[in-house]
Amino acid sequence: MDKVGILVVSYGAREATMVDAFARSPNYKVELYVADKQRNPFNVEKAAKHKVIPDLNVEEICKFAEAHKEKIDFAMVGPEKPIIEGVRNQVERRTGIPVICPRQEYAIEASKVEQRLLFQEIAPEANPRFKIFSPDDYKSGGDVRRDVYRWLDELENKAVVKPDKPAAGKGVGVWGDHFATRKQLFEHFMSNFQYSSVIIEEKVDGEESSFQALCDGKHFVPLPDTRDYKRAFDDDKGPNTGGMGSYKDADDKLPFLTATDRENELALATKIFQKWKTKISDDTALRGIPLYLAFMHTGSGIKVLENNSRPGDPEIINLIPILKEDFVDICFKILDGNLTRVDLERAATVLTYKVPPSYGGYADVYPSLVDNAAINTAVDFSGVHALESKYGDRIRVYPGAMELRNGKAYALKSRAVGVLGIGENIEEARQISLEGARAIKGGALWNRTDIASKQHIAKSVNHMDRLRRKP
Repeated sequence: MDKVGILVVSYGAREATMVDAFARSPNYKVELYVADKQRNPFNVEKAAKHKVIPDLNVEEICKFAEAHKEKIDFAMVGPEKPIIEGVRNQVERRTGIPVICPRQEYAIEASKVEQRLLFQEIAPEANPRFKIFSPDDYKSGGDVRRDVYRWLDELENKAVVKPDKPAAGKGVGVWGDHFATRKQLFEHFMSNFQYSSVIIEEKVDGEESSFQALCDGKHFVPLPDTRDYKRAFDDDKGPNTGGMGSYKDADDKLPFLTATDRENELALATKIFQKWKTKISDDTALRGIPLYLAFMHTGSGIKVLENNSRPGDPEIINLIPILKEDFVDICFKILDGNLTRVDLERAATVLTYKVPPSYGGYADVYPSLVDNAAINTAVDFSGVHALESKYGDRIRVYPGAMELRNGKAYALKSRAVGVLGIGENIEEARQISLEGARAIKGGALWNRTDIASKQHIAKSVNHMDRLRRKP
């Protein structure tokens, strides 16, 4: 059995899923080197060398790679921050280790303005209506207000405010969610506009799907659709989060989409990739997952809400564990430029995140439900480990924002642990995921209970039916 050294740049359960897939390789003896944002207990257990780099600083990642370059065959990067900051460019230049992620100049999630302009050139039909406001174009706040209000007139106030580079300000804001008056919207706008350009685009009514595709730079291999749950609480209440869970159906499309919807997704994503690729002279520049698209399905076609140049968190967790082929071999095909297909088991998967009380505003909204005495206790996995004898590989547990202290696992401030259920259908997978989530004790962790529920899916199906009937 060949020995393979793999560097994984990690921040959360998404990368723990990758580490797990590498460690399960049937064809290779894998030696893992993990550059991690914290002492993730899963990664610590699996890694030959594990280094905590709290801010995922590219220079420190490079030093870690340089220290072990004779043993590392390739690197895999999950989080967006080091990709945007050029981790691939730097590691490859300094060590010669090939890295699976897009090159810095093609990590287009770094700029929402560049995304919109790229899609406007390649697939304008997929863009919602939008207008870019640049500080360089205005001398007075009154002029800005005048133009913003004129644009809101055209959009009938149904608008989404997006900073180009969300390094400061209040981030993305949505009419009806974050503000209900123009005054509130404009205050939100100005909190971002003082730092950089801001996009105001129309708020699109529809149902969302997450589309991801593996890429070797030349070939584009779509993966099945997934559905992410951004809102903190059941029934899609509360603030947006990084994602409270996600699901995948047994086939490639989601229950509320038709076969034609899926074909239209594939056609649009392929069009974007093919036209984008013609602008790039380096055949390897887009390898990894350069298109992780948030699609909004409307009554009149698909719109692109945003794109990320990385694997989805949590959506990639729904897919990697059911790959039929060795994940190491898939990575070698990406590096060799000959990845032309990927096969997955016919299975549904449901991912539920357990998170600390501070996450999503839970402690503020439901203070009486928070066990304050348990917040700083270690997380106990013994119950869920017992379920592994019942479900075998159909249940997977991936620590995310957790760290080891004195041999025990403690939750941090973000999504602490993901529990994946794998089943023949969505409901079977959901029940396994929920049973696993209930079995994890300590840390006062909580979770949504309606991820992939029949009621939530039926609401999406009915919504799409209504949209398709609109003239």
